[in-house]
Amino acid sequence: MQELKSVYSKEELRDNAVELLKKLIEIPSFSKDEFNTSVEIENFFKKHQIPTKRFKNNIWAVNKNFDVFKPSILLNTHHDTVKPNKAYTLDPFVPIEKDGKLFGLGSNDAGASLVSMAQVFLHFYEKENLQYNLVIALTAEEEISGFDGIEALFPQLPNIELAIVGEPTQMNLAIAEKGLLVIDGEMKGTPSHAAHPNDNNSIVKCMEDLQNILNFKFPKVSDYLGEVKITLSGIHAGVQHNVVPESCTFTLDVRVTDEYSNKEAFEIIQSQMKSTLTARSFRLNSSKIEMDHPFVKAGLEIGRTTYGSPTSSDQAIIPCTSVKLGPGDSTRSHTADEYIYIKEIEEGIDIYIEILEKVL
Repeated sequence: MQELKSVYSKEELRDNAVELLKKLIEIPSFSKDEFNTSVEIENFFKKHQIPTKRFKNNIWAVNKNFDVFKPSILLNTHHDTVKPNKAYTLDPFVPIEKDGKLFGLGSNDAGASLVSMAQVFLHFYEKENLQYNLVIALTAEEEISGFDGIEALFPQLPNIELAIVGEPTQMNLAIAEKGLLVIDGEMKGTPSHAAHPNDNNSIVKCMEDLQNILNFKFPKVSDYLGEVKITLSGIHAGVQHNVVPESCTFTLDVRVTDEYSNKEAFEIIQSQMKSTLTARSFRLNSSKIEMDHPFVKAGLEIGRTTYGSPTSSDQAIIPCTSVKLGPGDSTRSHTADEYIYIKEIEEGIDIYIEILEKVL
């Protein structure tokens, strides 16, 4: 077994990252079925003489000179993926390097963040006299907001003051993230034969109710995330043409800003609707980090930009201050023939290190 090196060149870190990402692409790791990728991650750290801990399919480690009296910064991202869609023209489990890109399922979301963070942890692992401990947690079930990922692991981690969540942000700082609130609704009416008059048609009443809420504007607008966004993502009623159904059901996808908790948003929506509403969960709340936070200021100092993210991640269930930052482009996530530029991985490693050196 090779000895741990105290200093790695940029080229070595890049090559380590690309090699690890290729191995991870080859291993199916759908949510709740990430054991084999978790073993590959363990093997990477074992190869570099870094002891790890396991909780279910979550792998984590602390820096060599960990000090229980110091606060910690967490590097966190996920190793589960969605299933490949039918539009793939390439084998999603065969890593293909071409024209400066690495193709493969999970390469962009969030494999590039994972392998970059692993190299960053390697870079800082043996450093002494840091102001913060550095902790890395590579976790499961992010794509389904599962209960056995970072949420289950977090109570076992040391005192985390800041979490850096690896997601494709083009290495700009997502300083706020919208929460996710999924609401199922039902409008009741009077069932009848379609040939007869019916002033209590569940579909018509539901359409009126939905039109009202889709035009509704929440009074508070976030400086980071803009307005709360309500999207009608599903509707169902009736089974045959000549029967007016008893009820019409629907689903609302609500992206909640930092101005409201999910429960507050739900109560406001219910007050504006006549339908009976049920929230699937209140877990995935919005998050934000202040512009004057040292990590944000360090990022700005090296020329990175900030923005509010409309997409959700494990930030929603991390109970401490967090920021989303990682290589890749969010618009490539969950697309056919997913890819990451090799250059993006190299830049990701460099930028993570440059910001952390100002903070640690």
